[in-house]
Amino acid sequence: MTTFESKININRPVNEVYLFLSDLNNHQQLMPENIVNWTSSTDEARFDIQNMGKLALKIDSRLENAEINIIPSEKPPFDLQLNWKLADAGTHTEVLFTIAAELNMMMKMLASGPLQKLADHEAQSLAEVLG
Repeated sequence: MTTFESKININRPVNEVYLFLSDLNNHQQLMPENIVNWTSSTDEARFDIQNMGKLALKIDSRLENAEINIIPSEKPPFDLQLNWKLADAGTHTEVLFTIAAELNMMMKMLASGPLQKLADHEAQSLAEVLG
């Protein structure tokens, strides 16, 4: 698996960050502009990536105030996992967002840049939304 990570600090208590991230309805606010036709519930989200395809995700597991794991709910173009790890740092919450993707050499060349941008965009958007 190839991993793409983005780390940020949020000036909110860990439980507030966890409550926001544990509801997939809130994740639409974190997505870039090329994500369209978003539909979601607390546990699942479906959307189109312009000029690329559709993706359906679901929450696989939650560890209160610590971790949220998201996996595809339908067969994706390649295997992937999204993981939010939270750490209580007293006055703020340390957040690590990781996208792990099973990419062959060709896909790695094509998708590495966009996947790292996505990880950075989602983390930065979280900081802006909860900032």
